Amino acid sequence: MSELSPNAAQNGPIKNNGSSSSVAENEEIDFSKISERPRPLTMERQRSYDERSFLTELSGMSPRLSLRNIDSFARMDHLESVFSPCRRSGFNTPKSALAFEPHPMFAEAWEALRRSLVFFRGQPVGTIAALDNSEEELNYDQVFVRDFVPSALAFLMNGEPEIVKNFLKKTLRLQSWEKKVDRFQLGEGVMPASFKVLHDPVRNSETLIADFGESAIGRVAPVDSGFWWIILLRAYTKSTGDTSLAELPECQKGMRLILTLCLSEGFDTFPTLLCADGCCMIDRRMGVYGYPIEIQALFFMALRCALLLLKQDEQGKEFIERIVKRLHALSYHMRSYFWLDMKQLNDIYRYKTEEYSHTAVNKFNVIPDSIPEWIFDFMPTHGGYFIGNVSPARMDFRWFCLGNCVAILSSLATPEQAIAIMDLIESRWEELVGEMPLKVCYPAIEGHEWRIVTGCDPKNTRWSYHNAGSWPVLLWLVTAACIKTGRPQIARRAIELAEARMLKDSWPEYYDGKLGRFIGKQARKFQTWSIAGYLVAKMMLEDPSHLGMISLEEDKQMKPLIKRSASWTF
Repeated sequence: MSELSPNAAQNGPIKNNGSSSSVAENEEIDFSKISERPRPLTMERQRSYDERSFLTELSGMSPRLSLRNIDSFARMDHLESVFSPCRRSGFNTPKSALAFEPHPMFAEAWEALRRSLVFFRGQPVGTIAALDNSEEELNYDQVFVRDFVPSALAFLMNGEPEIVKNFLKKTLRLQSWEKKVDRFQLGEGVMPASFKVLHDPVRNSETLIADFGESAIGRVAPVDSGFWWIILLRAYTKSTGDTSLAELPECQKGMRLILTLCLSEGFDTFPTLLCADGCCMIDRRMGVYGYPIEIQALFFMALRCALLLLKQDEQGKEFIERIVKRLHALSYHMRSYFWLDMKQLNDIYRYKTEEYSHTAVNKFNVIPDSIPEWIFDFMPTHGGYFIGNVSPARMDFRWFCLGNCVAILSSLATPEQAIAIMDLIESRWEELVGEMPLKVCYPAIEGHEWRIVTGCDPKNTRWSYHNAGSWPVLLWLVTAACIKTGRPQIARRAIELAEARMLKDSWPEYYDGKLGRFIGKQARKFQTWSIAGYLVAKMMLEDPSHLGMISLEEDKQMKPLIKRSASWTF
């Protein structure tokens, strides 16, 4: 197996003159007003945080919540507009402008990432989930769509976009396959959870096989795959300036098929997406059925990315109108009903029940006695977060890291909410980070609740795997959120914890225990997204202009009023 050349040719900006309406033109539409045109970099634009935040990091102190923090966050919005060029970053390159010395394990991580490359007919098309030869492969020898995202970002930041382009095109082709579970045919727009390259030594040929959920544990289709695909397509376009890929008719059709699935009309009374348990990163039964925050945040971000990528032809304009309507409804719903801080917790605690009429305050008829005891001690005076789930008579108060980080990056969270999420992480560091970043959710469910919710799942025991295990891959998401909110010292502190152990522990998939002190009991070693997540986090801190490929600035037209929704106050 050959290696991907570290000096792979870079894709410069490409303009498709034959297109009647280019992706770049989407910046001119009235409802967006978000500049997507690549602009030359300046030293000022490459900074990820203002001078005060940088000096604060050096002194080891954390800035306190203030209006100035929110102003700092607002100044971060320019990063989304920065053109992040395909330039080598950190590995075998000159020092960056900020002169960060690479950690010794940085080069080791790159070597490990390159060993995980998967080739199809001589071209790199992705990275396998894990290279742990000591364990049974199961499906860890496949290329997972969600797992490949941090690998793709690492290669984009390192000036190697070709593998990302190949991956996007191959998965798009797999989308067109017939998808069946038993005798039921899945929707045309469903993206695969994973794929594998099969080698036939007799015929000397290679073929791809895909899993759309029909082989997965629990037989659940991956709702998040399509959203990650759109987000990655936008990251590729933003990083390279190559709009020709997104403008291909097959790419435009692929996006429309994904959007058709999630924008279709039904019996829903909410703009959020109704999902089965195990349809995302938490891919086993963990009580996230309903309207999980991870899916809603990814849905919001994918819609905003699609808004920038869809061409304004006859078909594109129809979808753009539907997206705009859904974004307004979704942002209002999430910011009003999923957000929890001290004031909101007190309001819920005082709710009356069995209210009937459109003037009801307790719209979802949540029973105050159902509020778990732990949340009263967990909620800090300054801080807040988007809770795990909201549906009739049910609120899942658990913290979910991925959903909250994506909410910041997509600007689903307002600047004030983003600052509050960072405050929560800082004030509850031991619970959410501990000795190995970061908890996928908090707290763990245990005892009778664990038996009922997980079905006695032996892999999701308390403080393990997806039941509040610690996942190093989340480093890149937290780092991106920290840079966007002007709090890089939080990311640096988390990365230093990971650097103390990850290489020595052979890059585990996850860690167990309340503080994340133990390598997961069933964790694979040399887990690719653990490696890639670390690399992306390091490269973003070194060159914060990279944040632009994965972050979206706030859409001013969706900016809510400062006051709370009348339906959630007395």
